[in-house]
Amino acid sequence: MWPVVAAVLVGVGTVGVTVGSQGVAWLVEQVLLVSGLDGQVWLWPTTGVVNALLVGVPAGLLAALPRSPSVRAAGRAWLLGALALGALGLLRAVPPRLPEVYLAGLAVVAGLGALLIRRFGGRPEQVRAEPAAVGLAVAGGLVLLLPWVWLGALGGVLETVCGLLASAAVGWLAASVLDGRFWAGFERVVPGGRPTPERPVGGAGPVAVGGARLVLVGGLVAGVALALLAGGIGQSGAQLAALLVLPPAGFALAALRVTSRPRPTIPSGAPSAELRPVGSAAVGWLVGVAAAGPLLLVDPEEITLLLAGARDVPFWAAVAAVGSLAVALLLGIGYGVGLGRRRAPVPRRPVAAAVAGVLLLATGAVYAGPGSPGWHGERLFVVLREQADLTGVPAQTGAAGRQARGREVYRRLVETAERSQADLRRELDRLHLDHTPYYLVNAIEVDGGTAVRAWLSRRDDVDRVLVSQRLRPLPAAGSPRRGDEAAPAVPVWNLGLVGADRVWSQLGVDGSGIVVGGSDSGVDGRHPALAAGFRGGDDSWYDPWNAASAPTDLGGHGTHTLATAVGDERVGVAPGAQWVGCVNLDRNLGNPARYLDCLQFMLAPFPPGADPFTAGRPDRAPQVLSNSWGCPAIEGCAVDTLRPATTALASAGIFFVAAAGNTGSFCGSVDDPPAPYPEVLTVGAVDRQRRVTSFSSRGPTPDGSSKPDLVAPGEDVLSALPGGGYGSLSGTSMAAPHLAGVVALMWSANPALIGDLTTTRRILLETAGPAEPTYLSRSSADTCGSERNITGEGLVDAYAAVRAAQELGRTGG
Repeated sequence: MWPVVAAVLVGVGTVGVTVGSQGVAWLVEQVLLVSGLDGQVWLWPTTGVVNALLVGVPAGLLAALPRSPSVRAAGRAWLLGALALGALGLLRAVPPRLPEVYLAGLAVVAGLGALLIRRFGGRPEQVRAEPAAVGLAVAGGLVLLLPWVWLGALGGVLETVCGLLASAAVGWLAASVLDGRFWAGFERVVPGGRPTPERPVGGAGPVAVGGARLVLVGGLVAGVALALLAGGIGQSGAQLAALLVLPPAGFALAALRVTSRPRPTIPSGAPSAELRPVGSAAVGWLVGVAAAGPLLLVDPEEITLLLAGARDVPFWAAVAAVGSLAVALLLGIGYGVGLGRRRAPVPRRPVAAAVAGVLLLATGAVYAGPGSPGWHGERLFVVLREQADLTGVPAQTGAAGRQARGREVYRRLVETAERSQADLRRELDRLHLDHTPYYLVNAIEVDGGTAVRAWLSRRDDVDRVLVSQRLRPLPAAGSPRRGDEAAPAVPVWNLGLVGADRVWSQLGVDGSGIVVGGSDSGVDGRHPALAAGFRGGDDSWYDPWNAASAPTDLGGHGTHTLATAVGDERVGVAPGAQWVGCVNLDRNLGNPARYLDCLQFMLAPFPPGADPFTAGRPDRAPQVLSNSWGCPAIEGCAVDTLRPATTALASAGIFFVAAAGNTGSFCGSVDDPPAPYPEVLTVGAVDRQRRVTSFSSRGPTPDGSSKPDLVAPGEDVLSALPGGGYGSLSGTSMAAPHLAGVVALMWSANPALIGDLTTTRRILLETAGPAEPTYLSRSSADTCGSERNITGEGLVDAYAAVRAAQELGRTGG
């Protein structure tokens, strides 16, 4: 009895340790990501090794000590599963942005593991499998795959090929762990005698027969082994789904064992070319096909807390995994009842093949119909060595002077890009690689995986090749955040805190004559707070993500931020200013190319469908840009990726405002472009009491500079949301548009300041009011070197800044 009790305890502990360690490690990784801290390369390899040791030691004792065949079989399978998890877990040291490398490595390691088990794992049971079992296994795997085909989407071509190889190798590894020796440990043995349906004519020795014990006990033990394999496959996030998909399939595999009619043991010296372990092929096919769901049809990088706030990839991946779990349990019950009975008829091979064929056609129909057919992998962002020389651009100010600067900057940027990209673009055309050129940063976004990246990196004209993150499509579009509050009766508190209401009432300035550009999730152009301020024309709105023809916001973030800058007098700092908009965030994530799409549009707007290289209109550029976004490494940006863009916009006399980020209270957290750049005015957040919020990012920047520059209200800020309502949000995203609105007021009050970035910046910093710093702790490491890296120069004061701008205009300074 004690071996059985020990096996139960080890099995329960194995599942608990595996699910717990994988879930906790993923959560730790996500907390680091959301907090803006660097991921730890050692996290996943260490987790895999510790998981393997905690499971492998007791499993090894079960495999060696008890005399019970079933307990020894369980111990052997769990030991092999633990070793596989430990080895496969080491692969997670491969960066998530190299999925092809990871999947190819998974295929190699899983294949080697299968070979080693077959070579050194002992002599397998030499009996011939019933071919019908393979057809039923394929059918079962396809049914488990269906939710993923419906709700998921494939990545790139090479990524998919590597994923198919990895799935096949995982299936082979599972078949090697759950081979004939494993199943034989759970089968009842009867002595020789008269032939029975379970025993063919000519049988002379003991024969194993299936039954409820095999399906129930063998299925449970197989499920624990599959949990170990599931914990080791897929990059961070994918294994959580695999832990729901694969383990319940153990019951179906146990029932399929019964369809493999055992044959007598082969006498010594008899031919055995056609013989193989019972159930190995069925296990490999079912597990390999089912594993393709989490490995191929979801991007692990998108199973993230960053997308967990709406019905995005984490939600649909969970739905697909739970769907597979339900199907697997039903399969186990169905196979167990229909095939696990002692005298159940075994389907013939043509019937099993027909069932598999019908399900294969159904899977294809689901993929092509309600699914998301096509390739949706990441693209590559290729930055060229040569960047435009913008030295010597005349520092003209005023509306006409700023336009002249914009035209010259645009000309130089386009000329440099056209000339330096010509050879590379010809090569990409020759190789039929789809690509999009950019000029604001001299760069090209191109289709391609690891092989293309390696080729591009070796070119002399290429500075670096980054991954341009692309979100895979969803089965159903999410709904934007909507406001459930009514329009405020009086200007909201944050406008009074910065003194904007006093600017309108006492100085008679509301931002008229200035255009503010907002790049974000979009804008609800019909919202009452924003509708009157839209500039209009064919070059005031651009949506490179969804190609919406009119201002639309599928997220809500962009409507809220732009309304704080230029909404009506109830929520907007500069209610008289006009606005133009662009969508650079899709479902709260972007990439370098999409950020550049919008920044190029802001430098030189163009009509829908026109070529930005030839149809740009720099004279129509907005004078001020509000940017409540950042481009972290997970989206493909290096620290200086977008620096040429902000340099060019500054050369064109366009004032660039950016949010500091929400990864405080850690010091050195102003690190995601464009916030660290010196050409950018970077804004942190304060609450109603002028205290810097705990989430507001702090300096210094990676190059040691002090940031943020100023702070503004960013906690519980009420503003417009899609659908006509209002709501409160918190973040430095809410703080940044206050500064964009204040600059619009200043330039409206003194048009001679338009394009004079140096003077405008000086006035803003000199007129700022006090702000109270906050700290993670009072230790020297958490004070960030100085208060300047927490509060900047202080809280923006719109009234003082506009008065200073007016005084400067009167004195002609």
